[in-house]
Amino acid sequence: MKKFLYILLFFFIGAVVVIAGFVGFLQIRGIPRYPVEKFELTVVSDSAKIAHGAKIASVQCIVCHRGQDGKLSGRFLNELPPDFGKIYSANITQHKQTGIGGWSDGDIYYLLRTGVKPDGQYLPPYMPKFPHMSEYDMQSVIAWLRSDRPEVQPSEVNKVLSEPSLLTKFLCLVQFKNFPINKAPITEPDTNDLVNYGRYLIVGRYDCYPCHSADFKTLNQFEPEKTGGYMGGGNRMVSLDGKERLTANLTPHKTGIGDWTEDDFRNALLFSKSKNGQSLRDPMLPYNGLTDLEIKAMWKYLLSLAPIDNSVNRNWEEE
Repeated sequence: MKKFLYILLFFFIGAVVVIAGFVGFLQIRGIPRYPVEKFELTVVSDSAKIAHGAKIASVQCIVCHRGQDGKLSGRFLNELPPDFGKIYSANITQHKQTGIGGWSDGDIYYLLRTGVKPDGQYLPPYMPKFPHMSEYDMQSVIAWLRSDRPEVQPSEVNKVLSEPSLLTKFLCLVQFKNFPINKAPITEPDTNDLVNYGRYLIVGRYDCYPCHSADFKTLNQFEPEKTGGYMGGGNRMVSLDGKERLTANLTPHKTGIGDWTEDDFRNALLFSKSKNGQSLRDPMLPYNGLTDLEIKAMWKYLLSLAPIDNSVNRNWEEE
């Protein structure tokens, strides 16, 4: 009996040592770095590209990066669940030291595609990556970042260093990796094919699925439809009042948008109004720059998805 207890104690101590060693490894390793492939790109800008880039940015970049100075100087991302740690967005203004003013067009493109900064630092899953965005959309965003728009003008605000959790570091070891840079240009689908165009808007241009799937921790950004609970909602977010909210189910189930009309969907996107006319809770925002074609295409695509039974609406509507 004593021999058995000694063996059990030996294995217990061994397990503790292994776990402690692994935790220490994660802490020391931190967020990984990757070799950077030099990417040559010069974006030819014009007013149409800048306007289009600003429209995309109003849904993507501005939401997370607008600081207290009104510029994209970065802020604390209080809407993220605390599982990821204390996360701050970066200064992405044109300041050469505190922002990205010293980056090339290729550096920005490479980061947005792969998730890797010019110094090789990988940005964890709370920073979106855009491996599916079309070349025109991507270059439009870069043109906007280079423009004379007030929100991207140089800001001296230094980025506050994030404090990623042990979980975040673990996920960056086993699940979330850098993406390969695309070797061929990515084109936008035919806008006459509404379902396919709607998919592009959801996963390529506006990146809706990370928030509206089950959990950030199960994202599959390279193959979005393989994300857990794809578009079925239930992901944890934090509202401005500090309360946890669950994102909406956007599949055509009765617990999602199964009894909605296209007009209901349009009102939700443009005016943040639910089917019953109540205001949607933050962090859901009104996206009033969307066109009727975009809304119709997104609607058609969502209706084509497999219904998911996940009743979460009461967590994102005003009660």
